[in-house]
Amino acid sequence: MEVSGCGSGGNEPFALQVVGDSMAPEFNNGQVVIVDPAFAVTSGAFVVVDFGGEIILGVYQSSEDQPRLTFLNPGYEALTLVQPYQIKGVVIQRAGRRRVERKHYY
Repeated sequence: MEVSGCGSGGNEPFALQVVGDSMAPEFNNGQVVIVDPAFAVTSGAFVVVDFGGEIILGVYQSSEDQPRLTFLNPGYEALTLVQPYQIKGVVIQRAGRRRVERKHYY
């Protein structure tokens, strides 16, 4: 899944629009997520990663081997994170027009 930016810079939270279905049903195509680059990354967190120039939303999994990204949609295989990659931040909120679409993660 890719995400398109609505603005980012420094250590301030920023918004991204989800493109694709790799994280469905939690994050659907077109939804907006709020990402905090200053939030501590832990295993199991929803993160945004720049992986070789592609911006990807996934679930961060740390292990003794290599960290990886997994996806909620079972149709997508996990990605092993090898350099170059950069974690851009942790998803702290899912925005939505209706109250039931909004959700805070931290």
